Amino acid sequence: GLVKHCLITLFLNVYDWTDAGWVNPTEELELTFALKQQNTDLLEEILRLVSDPDSAQYGKHLTLEEVSSLVHPTELTQKVVHHWLQSHGITNCLTVRTRDFLQCTMTAEVAEKLLPGSKFHRYIRDDHSLVRSSAPYSVHDDVHQHLDFVAGLHRLPPKGQDLRKASSNRKQKRSKAGLHLGVTPSILRARYNLTATDVGTAKNNSQAVAQFLEQYFNPADLAEFMGMYGRSFKHLSQVDRVVGIQGAGKAGIEASLDVEYIMSTGANISTWVFTNQGRHESQEPFLQWIVLLSNMSDLPWVHTISYGDDEDSLSTAFMMRINTEFMKAGVRGISLLFASGDSGAGCKHLGKGQNTFRPSFPASSPYVTTVGGTSFKNPFKITYEITDYISGGGFSNVFKMPDYQTVAATLPPPSYFNTSGRAYPDMAALSDNYWVVINRVPVPWVSGTSASTPVVGGMLSLINDQRMLKGRPALGFLNPRLYKLKGQALFDVTEGCHLSCLDEQVQGKGFCAAPSWDPVTGCGTPNYPALLAALLAE
Repeated sequence: GLVKHCLITLFLNVYDWTDAGWVNPTEELELTFALKQQNTDLLEEILRLVSDPDSAQYGKHLTLEEVSSLVHPTELTQKVVHHWLQSHGITNCLTVRTRDFLQCTMTAEVAEKLLPGSKFHRYIRDDHSLVRSSAPYSVHDDVHQHLDFVAGLHRLPPKGQDLRKASSNRKQKRSKAGLHLGVTPSILRARYNLTATDVGTAKNNSQAVAQFLEQYFNPADLAEFMGMYGRSFKHLSQVDRVVGIQGAGKAGIEASLDVEYIMSTGANISTWVFTNQGRHESQEPFLQWIVLLSNMSDLPWVHTISYGDDEDSLSTAFMMRINTEFMKAGVRGISLLFASGDSGAGCKHLGKGQNTFRPSFPASSPYVTTVGGTSFKNPFKITYEITDYISGGGFSNVFKMPDYQTVAATLPPPSYFNTSGRAYPDMAALSDNYWVVINRVPVPWVSGTSASTPVVGGMLSLINDQRMLKGRPALGFLNPRLYKLKGQALFDVTEGCHLSCLDEQVQGKGFCAAPSWDPVTGCGTPNYPALLAALLAE
């Protein structure tokens, strides 16, 4: 019979979206079906072996074809799901090389019959509209066991942070008279000890930024930015490939920031941009990127992504499956870097004056490298770094602490977080007061971990470059190797706390920086020449 099985979040985060009513029954939607995979335990074991520098399998990455033959759904799963779709007249479906995703186009009327209980409405925010289901849906039990989730139903994308707003809250820094330094490529290269010769030269190296807000970057801005700020090092002034459809209109801060800075630290390295794949209002852009990873055999080695959502707004089934997708990338030698977020420890009100911190995903995934943020101790000079109080960090409520991680830090009261969870971030970099060129104009005071993440990503690309010149494999999933360094080759950040709940017990203070690893700046910020030497060592 029909069992209520909502395979993804039941509630819609509609707080800033307006319901514009039921969609026309003949309107086309695209839904993504995540088919159950095989051998995910084996996949995890392979990831551990190819990512651990002390293993004989280190660096022996798999091709997409090898990943596919490992995880692809069973014949039965494929048959049951295809039959279920065909019995509803759904034939317009695309699959991926790993055969574990199906993306099918159908009318709203057919979708509501396929998934009893669903009701598709249009939601509007600013000038952006989406189609989602306002009610939970069910799937026949015999089909349910073959699916991880159906997406394109409930998820509304989180609102992007206004990165300028993040900066205008920083009262203490703007009040000082005199010329604030601000962060530019040459300042980053000086702080992290990159010389003019630290630029890419390997033929087969590449890096990417992926961004899913309704934004696009303007190639003219990138060229202008490099003309102004890139004169002291060899660089590229254009992106080699844009995957997805770029929106029209004005360039977005986030998009400009990501591209301009990954190409400043990862200088002279071929760069791709994954942007909103906006074919359908029913698509979830983050998931589109995930699906693309399983359909492209030739991908950049480093991806930096400034995207996150509260862990508690996502279903565990969804996050577990996304983790498997991260593992699939890791065993292929791809490094995924996620921003840790800009809300410190976060805060969730449980009622009766009780609060807890609020972790963010994918920052909390054990299978990605998460990057937090720092500020200069003295904003007028290139000095040592302290915590940027917005730097996201904490402990997952869903994923347990991975074997590669050991955490000894002075921590807030344990009622606020899960002491045995995956702790993040893994490392950090400057995230405060960047200069960005947007719509041909240099703009100061741009801040956020979406700045630090591409900065670290570009440096990992440079290290990959040197590894490739020596005939060695890409770094791939970095964390097991990063934690084995025990802080060597990193600048330890030991001052400052990030923000959290404004209550009597913690009074707005979340976690604090401390010697060695901490849940604000991770293992520290990169000292490039030392990190290069450590990660080149056999």
